[in-house]
Amino acid sequence: MLCDNCKERDAIINLTQVEHDSKVTLHLCEQCAQQKGVETGGAVLKSPLGNFLGAVVKGGGAGALVPASGDTLRCPACGSTLRDFRDSGRLGCDQCYVSFDSHLRDLLRRLHGSSQHVGERYETPGEGGGADDPRSRLLDLKAQLRRAVEGENFELAAELRDRIRVLE
Repeated sequence: MLCDNCKERDAIINLTQVEHDSKVTLHLCEQCAQQKGVETGGAVLKSPLGNFLGAVVKGGGAGALVPASGDTLRCPACGSTLRDFRDSGRLGCDQCYVSFDSHLRDLLRRLHGSSQHVGERYETPGEGGGADDPRSRLLDLKAQLRRAVEGENFELAAELRDRIRVLE
C-alpha cells in the first residue's frame, strides 16, 4: 500500500485520528509520519526514554526484568507479544497490560517500588468540602500509608505520616 500523503513510498504506519466524531485512518511512510510529528519506532529508541527502556527491558539473562519465557504470549486485542515489548519498550494497546500482567508486575515493582498506583487522587473544585471531609481524608491517608508500608515504599510512607500528623 502506498503512502496516503506522498503517494510514492510504501506505507508502514497506520495513524488513526478521531476528528469531529469520525475516525480517520491515514497510511503513512516513515518520512511523512515524522513530518506529521508521529514518533516512529526508530525515533523512540533514539530518545533518552528509549535508551532507558532498552537498557531496562532487554537483558536476556536470568536477571532480565521481562523474562523470555512469555515470548509466545499474544495480546488478544492487538496481537502484540511480550517480545515486541522487550524490543521496542512499548505495549501495543491497553489490553496488553491485562494480557501480560503477570510478566509486567515484577518490572513495575522493580522500577517504581510498587505495582500499584498510590498517588494523589484528583478532585474537581467544589468536590468533597462537607463537614466530615477532614475525617474521610484522614481515613484515606491512613489507608494509603498502610499500602505504602506493605509495598515497602518508605519515602511515600514518611510523607503520608507527616500529612496525617498535620490533619490530626
